[in-house]
Amino acid sequence: MPRVKRGPKRKNKRAKTLALAKGYFGTKSKSYRIAKLAVEKSLLYAYRDRKARKRDFRGLWIIRINAAARENEISYSRLMSGLKKAGNDINRKMLADLAVSDPSAFSHLVGVAKQALGGA
Repeated sequence: MPRVKRGPKRKNKRAKTLALAKGYFGTKSKSYRIAKLAVEKSLLYAYRDRKARKRDFRGLWIIRINAAARENEISYSRLMSGLKKAGNDINRKMLADLAVSDPSAFSHLVGVAKQALGGA
């Protein structure tokens, strides 16, 4: 059976991996063997952290909403419960943006939630 050396396919595959490793420190960006390990690990981190970013942002939005809600004398959980009872389907991302950029509109939503809860 004749020997197969793969020709340009091997070169292209290695070039692609080294291109992904561009900017890595030392041997990680120069040697294919080490770069391959570094790129694999970085791709795993990238996949994992795309999921984690969504969790992190949700947590940040909840913190911002809670801080703004407390300024309006209501807790986060009661605010969300009141908005749900009022039939207001605004998401946490938009609520957090309102809390930061437009406090008067957020205060109006707090009033709607309090009214739905039967409070003052």
